[in-house]
Amino acid sequence: MQFGYCARVGAFFGAIFLIYGVHLPFLPLWLEWRGLTAAEISIVVAVPFFLRIGVSPSVAFFSDRSGRHGRSIILLAFWSAAMAALLAQLSGFFAILLAAVALSLAMTTIMPLTEVIAVQGVRSHGCDYGRMRLWGSLTFILASSLASVFIGWLGVRVVVWLILAGCLITAIAALFLPEDQGASGSDVDGAAVMSLAAIRSLVLSPVFLLFLLACGLVQAAHATYYAFSAIHWSRQGLSAEVIGGLWALGVIAEIGLFAWSGAVTRRFTAGGLMIIGAASSVVRWSAMAFDPGVGVLVVLQSLHALTFGASHLAAIRFISQAVDPRLAGTAQALYATTAMGVAMGAATLASGLVYERIGGATFLLMAAFAGVGLIAALGVLRNWDGGLLVDLEGPAEARP
Repeated sequence: MQFGYCARVGAFFGAIFLIYGVHLPFLPLWLEWRGLTAAEISIVVAVPFFLRIGVSPSVAFFSDRSGRHGRSIILLAFWSAAMAALLAQLSGFFAILLAAVALSLAMTTIMPLTEVIAVQGVRSHGCDYGRMRLWGSLTFILASSLASVFIGWLGVRVVVWLILAGCLITAIAALFLPEDQGASGSDVDGAAVMSLAAIRSLVLSPVFLLFLLACGLVQAAHATYYAFSAIHWSRQGLSAEVIGGLWALGVIAEIGLFAWSGAVTRRFTAGGLMIIGAASSVVRWSAMAFDPGVGVLVVLQSLHALTFGASHLAAIRFISQAVDPRLAGTAQALYATTAMGVAMGAATLASGLVYERIGGATFLLMAAFAGVGLIAALGVLRNWDGGLLVDLEGPAEARP
């Protein structure tokens, strides 16, 4: 039973990252092939970051109320496939914008809901979260590598069809996700205990705000790396093969951490992992700003295991310990919206504004983002007692 639950969640992580492995690096190339200008491409890429503020938490809130996170994932997965199929047929900026944004919002809303089911597996079946999640990192590398081959063989037009294939595989995998085993947002008498008041109490919790600031800013500090590292290293004279190897090294380091995440999370608290991730981020981006050689870059890329991996593990562990399971989907969506939505969007825009002027020194701006995140992480460690932030049962009841 344990293996079946854990394996099915791991398989689903692997399926959805087949989409990400093509969508993230190659959709802009397809948009350019369809005739969009650089400004139009930037709009298509940036708009979902900000629309996630309303969409992802809203879907997660209603999923928490019903306790049917798996059903929401299935609907979103098939919607993603429909939008990818539609996108393949469209031309013109506004038509492509609508379909591409709808696809991106569905994809990114699936992730926090999947994290809820994964954490349920950790609680109920003893699953190792990192070992489930690492299948996503592995298939990301596989998908991006195969996409490069297909693009070289068939041209950029194949990108949207590869995205569609990933969406279809994800939709099928969603049908085999295990049933939700967390509590729904209703008490035994059927009266809703999940309410906007509960969400408001969580969002206004100082510790939860510090958590969002800590993990959100540390993840957002990757913005210059994601947007400009390949361009910057190319201008330094590094070959495409070396650049690709450096990117792969970062993902491999991340996989290594996820593979040993059980031992890591037993040794370090959520707050401790936040501090490790934030401090490593300050070091990584500060050093990157001085245009080091390939040897140093290998070391800095290995820190991706901490700047991304440790920070993400910290977020998952914090939510599992600090948030009632009935609020878990909403909390995951708020984290995803902050880290890969508002904060990432703002950091990406800031990087774009200054990179052409100061080049690699833009990484110092990212180090500053991470520095603020480090201060917030220290605040979490100081102010959080390790318990629930919002007690849905009320003071007279025992916490679940």
